[in-house]
Amino acid sequence: MKIAIVSDSHYKLDYLADCINLLKEECEYLIHAGDFCTQEALDILENSNLKTIKVFGNNDYSLLHLTQKYNIKQEPYYFKIEDISFKLMHLPYHLNPDTNIVIFGHTHKFHTEYINKTLFVNPGEVCAREMPIISCVKLEINENEYIITRFHKKTDENNFKKEEYKYVK
Repeated sequence: MKIAIVSDSHYKLDYLADCINLLKEECEYLIHAGDFCTQEALDILENSNLKTIKVFGNNDYSLLHLTQKYNIKQEPYYFKIEDISFKLMHLPYHLNPDTNIVIFGHTHKFHTEYINKTLFVNPGEVCAREMPIISCVKLEINENEYIITRFHKKTDENNFKKEEYKYVK
């Protein structure tokens, strides 16, 4: 199973589209960990033709009226894909290991670690606000391992670079 993960796209619709176009060929799911900020960003997610899962971020209050239309969840949102349990949130306030995978955003910093059989992932920022770097993640879940591939590029570059992190389950 392969999952595209993005967060903190804010108003950078072209950056969000770049990330999704990079990831959608290989992935079946698309997770956004909040701060999409615009209905246009939600439309980009929906038009990806991937199964999307998303939570509100602290900058998404103006979009609350779109909860039903775009199936946006409140944080922390617990769900399962096949036999893997997930917790999705924007604010990193619920970082306890009560699921197989914990996905969060808000800090605008890429982070991954595997502690006591729980994988923690923050894909970093799509918007390139903190640093001029666009960041997104592909999570591959295999029977015995998790593979995190971080894709990143400077805002003035055309091609993404990648880094890979492997964790044995």
